[in-house]
Amino acid sequence: MTDSAFDELGPVDFVVVEFPPGHSHFTGEMAAELLTLVDAGTIRVIDILVLTKDADGTIEALELSELDDLGPLVRLEADLAELLAADDVAHLAAAMDPGTVAGVLVYENLWAAGFASAARRAGGQLIANGRIPIQSIIASIEADADAVQIGA
Repeated sequence: MTDSAFDELGPVDFVVVEFPPGHSHFTGEMAAELLTLVDAGTIRVIDILVLTKDADGTIEALELSELDDLGPLVRLEADLAELLAADDVAHLAAAMDPGTVAGVLVYENLWAAGFASAARRAGGQLIANGRIPIQSIIASIEADADAVQIGA
């Protein structure tokens, strides 16, 4: 990437989605939804990994290019940066339970690139970010609803 491309870069995030043994149902829906986000210009995929963690804790990381049947994701494979290093993989896999498989997606938030670039030009820098798990939001809403019913 050129310096000007770095100046225009949006925030980069990652997600790790773990699939417990016997609970993965790959129908192609996840790939289709990912490609919808790419085609809409919402995100740009930077890296995709598949991690496996054996029962003994052994970790194997496969880049998208190493998978046999990419299906519709084949069109992303040539543009991936393979950004994650071995230390990154070990850190991500530490959160996995033994015997599971996880998908790792590193992506640029193209929807926020203009704002992020403007913030950098103004001298700002990102010092923190986070994500609230949907399960926590649901639990909070349910707790509030219960409290209203009890107080009513």
